[in-house]
Amino acid sequence: MPTTSSTNSAAPFLPDPAAATNVAATQEIPDIRGLKDVFDIPTGNEWVLWLFVAVAALVVTGVAAWFARRRLARRSEELAPPPPPPPHVVAWERLQRALGLIHEAEQFCTEVSQIIRVYLEERFNLHAPDRTTEEFLFELQSSQRLICEHKQLLADFLGECDMVKFAKAEPPEQELRNLHEAASRLVGETQPSLREETVGEEESQVEE
Repeated sequence: MPTTSSTNSAAPFLPDPAAATNVAATQEIPDIRGLKDVFDIPTGNEWVLWLFVAVAALVVTGVAAWFARRRLARRSEELAPPPPPPPHVVAWERLQRALGLIHEAEQFCTEVSQIIRVYLEERFNLHAPDRTTEEFLFELQSSQRLICEHKQLLADFLGECDMVKFAKAEPPEQELRNLHEAASRLVGETQPSLREETVGEEESQVEE
C-alpha cells in the first residue's frame, strides 16, 4: 500500500500586525512634560545675606583703595627729586674744588669770597652776594646771627680777598691757603648743629 506524505506539516507562527498595533495603542503613554516652575519661599532673613554681601564689598573696596594709595605714595616718593643739600654741605664741596685755583690768586679769592657770601645768605638769610664788602659788614654789625669772633673772622677774610681782587696783590700760596682755611673754619663753626638739623626735619615733616 503506497505511503502518503502529509502536507499539513507545522509552519512558523507569525503575529498578526493588526493585533500588535492594537496592543501598542492600548498601552499607556508616559507623561514626558517638564516640571513646573519652582518658586522660592521667602523666609524673612534675606536681609542678613544682603547685609553680609554689602559689608564684604565695602571691606574689599577699602583694602583695594588702601593698597592703591600706598602704591601711589611709594611711586611719588620714587619719582620725587631728592631734597637739596644743606648750605654748609654745598659750601664744603665748593671750597674743596676751589683749591684747584690756588695758583690763580685773583680767581681763587673771587671764588672763595663768593662761596662764603652765598653760604651766609642761605644759612642766615644775610644779603651778602649782591652787596659790597663795606655794605655787608655794616649790616652785619647789627645782626645777632653771628658772634663777634665770627664777625671779625669774616671781616678779615673779606678784606684780604678784596685786596687780591681789586688791588691786584700777589700773595704767596701759603697766604691763599690761610684764606681757604679761614673760610673752611667759618663754615665749620657756623653750620647747623645736630639738634638744629633734627628740629628742622621735624618741622618739615609737620608741614607736609
